[in-house]
Amino acid sequence: MKVVGSPGAWLVWGAVAFFLVNLVALVASVVVNSFSTQWFGTWWPDGLTASWYATAWRELNLLDVLVVTVQVALAVVVLSVVIGVPTAYALARRDFPGKKLVTLLFLLPILMPPMTYGIPLATVLYKFDLAGSMAGVIIANLVPSVPFVVLTMTPFIEQIDPKIEAAARMCGARTASVFGRVLAPLLVPGILAASILVLVRTVGMFELTFLTAGPGSQTLVVSLYEAMFSAGIRAQQAVDAMAVIYTGSMLVLLVIALRFVNPTQLVTRLKEPA
Repeated sequence: MKVVGSPGAWLVWGAVAFFLVNLVALVASVVVNSFSTQWFGTWWPDGLTASWYATAWRELNLLDVLVVTVQVALAVVVLSVVIGVPTAYALARRDFPGKKLVTLLFLLPILMPPMTYGIPLATVLYKFDLAGSMAGVIIANLVPSVPFVVLTMTPFIEQIDPKIEAAARMCGARTASVFGRVLAPLLVPGILAASILVLVRTVGMFELTFLTAGPGSQTLVVSLYEAMFSAGIRAQQAVDAMAVIYTGSMLVLLVIALRFVNPTQLVTRLKEPA
């Protein structure tokens, strides 16, 4: 007799299906409401219009917000790669006392909730008059982004045979030439993967940006929060239109990330001391 499945398995699949149905219904309701003229107590709005997107673009200053988001995200990506790749190279190629402890310290900003270190970090930035500016937002987002690049790039560097570098050095290449002409072309896939993942993380980072942003340095996710909870009367359809724009941009970034990033390459390996 063929057994279809245990009651426990059916309960698990039922719970997963219930969650997915509710998630899809929630997203669909936000999307439909962003196009509705008015929607009260009925299963479908009284009418549909795209004017709320123009309202959100105009009243919520979406162009300025998107420009700030792009500037912050690109700055964080570039600085994270510049700092993180050489650090990952040192961890991948060098053995030194306390290496596992250093690796653990890099893990902490990723494993810990951002709010746990975000408040002390914001306090320090306010003390040095950096909070509320673009520089403060970038510095705050670098705290989890640099370790993310390090832990992403370390496996890519470990996969490259050290004999390639040794051969280049034997031919007279200096350290800068080895890194720039030999390693850099081989690390392009890893750098691209780390950059895309940091970009997605920065655009979606709310806590650190919210704690350190000012009126002119708010990213899209923080502006969405401010639109929802700021004082004054604001049409819910306009806020939902902004939410759809944010969700759509995140979806595009995630699709790009999954296309260029192999999740199995993100597994870091800790070498045992020789």
